[in-house]
Amino acid sequence: MRRKVGFLILGIFILSIVSIGFSPAPVLAEPIKLSYANFPPAPTFPCVQMERWKEEVVKRTKGKVVVNTFPGGTLLGAKNMMDGVIAGQADIGNLCMAYQPGRFIITNATSLPVGIPNARVGSLVLWDLWEKYQPDTFAKVKVLAMFTTAPTNIMSKVPVRTLDDLKGLDLRASGGAAQILGAWGANPVGMPMPATVEALQKGVVKGLYSSLEVMKDFKFAESCKYVTKTDTVIYPFAVVMNMDKWNSLPKDVQQVFFDLRVEQTEWTGNYMDNHVKEAMEWSVKSQKVEVIELSAAEKAKWDAKLEPITAKWIEQAKAKGLPAEAIVADIKALVKKHSK
Repeated sequence: MRRKVGFLILGIFILSIVSIGFSPAPVLAEPIKLSYANFPPAPTFPCVQMERWKEEVVKRTKGKVVVNTFPGGTLLGAKNMMDGVIAGQADIGNLCMAYQPGRFIITNATSLPVGIPNARVGSLVLWDLWEKYQPDTFAKVKVLAMFTTAPTNIMSKVPVRTLDDLKGLDLRASGGAAQILGAWGANPVGMPMPATVEALQKGVVKGLYSSLEVMKDFKFAESCKYVTKTDTVIYPFAVVMNMDKWNSLPKDVQQVFFDLRVEQTEWTGNYMDNHVKEAMEWSVKSQKVEVIELSAAEKAKWDAKLEPITAKWIEQAKAKGLPAEAIVADIKALVKKHSK
């Protein structure tokens, strides 16, 4: 009897070992894969911030989320970025709102000449403005971050020292910056930034009006040997996510994205300001670019030409039922708040 019990126990033991040995390995959950579209080339600041966001997401979700990035318009272009994200062609997209001034009226008000001094302040002002007014334009997406360029300046093949030098000069610009060039008597030419490289080579434009990091990022310093400092307006950007994709994310992943919003906004502004400084040091030192500073008297003439622009925007925005004066007042108050 004892032998039978012993054999029985031995059999149970062997079976347990065999069952453990042949039990299937635990199935690891597949990572959440997201596509992130961007329109400028990879070395530019909108793509640098994209890669930084990707790294932070992977780190903070411990690899639960994988982000595949698509710079240079390889997935969506500049002007169809918002609609492409809404349609699900990309899960996430970065867009420049200045390219569609009639669509992003409230957030594009940051492109008015309202004294935004740098990209950090501009980015935080833009975020606060969006958060307060929550424009219907963004109702079909989830906003993950917003940021701006540094203030715009003139980069040209010929020196621009006075308004007379600027008269009739073909310069690439878009959005609010184009209005400003027009007020100064220049001829603004609209086109995506990447197309400006060839336009300069072919003489279609004689320069551009933008933030100065492009002198290095797009190598514009090789053809534009003059920079006229105006430090006038910024270009606003938004990072948006397809709403269905957002709703499909686990709550802990949503929280990671939520926590990154303002942090990413400010990080990008700081990066931009430092990158502009670096780009101009490179341009002056290695490309012999001349930086032209306007005299106080000359700058006053330029500024006087811009006064009607804000008044016109207020009139047009009011006609669309927007609290235009309040929006401009909020922007100016936010500039003071974030400049401290």
